[in-house]
Amino acid sequence: MNFEYFIAKRIAPDKSENYARPVIRISYVSIALGLALMIISVAIVVGFKHSISSKIIGFASDLQITAYNNNESLEEQPVVLTDELLEVLNKDPEIVHFQPTAIKAGVLKTKDQIQGIVFKGVGAGYDKSFLENHIVEGRFPDLTGKKSTEVLISQQIADKLNLKTGDNLRAWFVTGTQARGRKFKVSGIYKTSLEEFDHAYIIGDLRQVQKLNNWNKDQVGSIEVMVKDTKMIGDIGMELNRELPFNLRVTTVMDQYPEIFNWLDLLDMNVAVILTLLILVSAITMISTLLVLIIERTNMVGVLKALGTRNRSIRKIFLYKAMYIILKGMFWGNVIGLAFYFIQLYFRPVGLSPEDYYVNYVPVELSLSYFLLLNLGTFVICLLMLVAPLYYITRIEPAKALRYE
Repeated sequence: MNFEYFIAKRIAPDKSENYARPVIRISYVSIALGLALMIISVAIVVGFKHSISSKIIGFASDLQITAYNNNESLEEQPVVLTDELLEVLNKDPEIVHFQPTAIKAGVLKTKDQIQGIVFKGVGAGYDKSFLENHIVEGRFPDLTGKKSTEVLISQQIADKLNLKTGDNLRAWFVTGTQARGRKFKVSGIYKTSLEEFDHAYIIGDLRQVQKLNNWNKDQVGSIEVMVKDTKMIGDIGMELNRELPFNLRVTTVMDQYPEIFNWLDLLDMNVAVILTLLILVSAITMISTLLVLIIERTNMVGVLKALGTRNRSIRKIFLYKAMYIILKGMFWGNVIGLAFYFIQLYFRPVGLSPEDYYVNYVPVELSLSYFLLLNLGTFVICLLMLVAPLYYITRIEPAKALRYE
């Protein structure tokens, strides 16, 4: 058996005495809580970022192709669905789906209420999976067959205008200098908890917008593009910009909603600060614990030196002991952190205000790589921080240590 490991087991934490016992227990708690909080922090931030970004991408898509336009209003310049444009989109292996859409600003009017809205027209090939997952009442509009008058409105708009599924409503749109009215029927109500969308957007037939703008069937307001790898959105967007006709441009979802994505990026800095502080607290606690252990075992160190044991071997004895404390603390830290993760993942006991955080519960997401990196990083950094206090052993002189009590 390894000599240093054999000695370390004989001074294992559960057999310690005097001052070391409470200090070791504090170390267990410090490392366990530190690692648990790191796991929880990373899981919450990753889950929160993924939840918010997936909502925005689900509603607005990864990329959007529009016509060059210096006008900052909601009035779109038409994009013509030419064979050249469709060929570029169809042959790109990074694109999984694209769909024509168009928006039109207008006003909804009921008997006693009025509300400004943005009518988003979509076609029969629109990927409605995101919105269907957020429908709280009714169904998605039927866009097959002739031009549909069904619309999907948000819960926020429905509450303001006292509307429910099956109700009729009238909307007014301005085209040039002429106001045009349209009668719609509410087929469903959705709720994404994203203020930017729920506050204004209603979903209906693309042909309604084409008719209002006097466009033909080949003219649309924009083309929404979904890609395979969302991490490559920027690169794919630049490549598309080079291939598309000169009168079209590609914007990413980050360009369209920079304030939200910049806010999400700030969370990374917050997590970095939290992780740094937690690891430092755990490491400093371990340094204190190790120094107490060495001081309490000064007599033992003196005996070992008197018997010819080298400083390196004695340092390894205390390093084994420290590793045991760190690993035991990490074990309980993993238990606490993963317990919170799985409870929140499946039962969602911790809620949030959707008006402030875009979600009504705390989302969590933790990959195996993040979990392993947190454990490895905690273990390695705690061990590295112990290198300096271990050299205190070299200052212990056998003659003085044997008289130490």
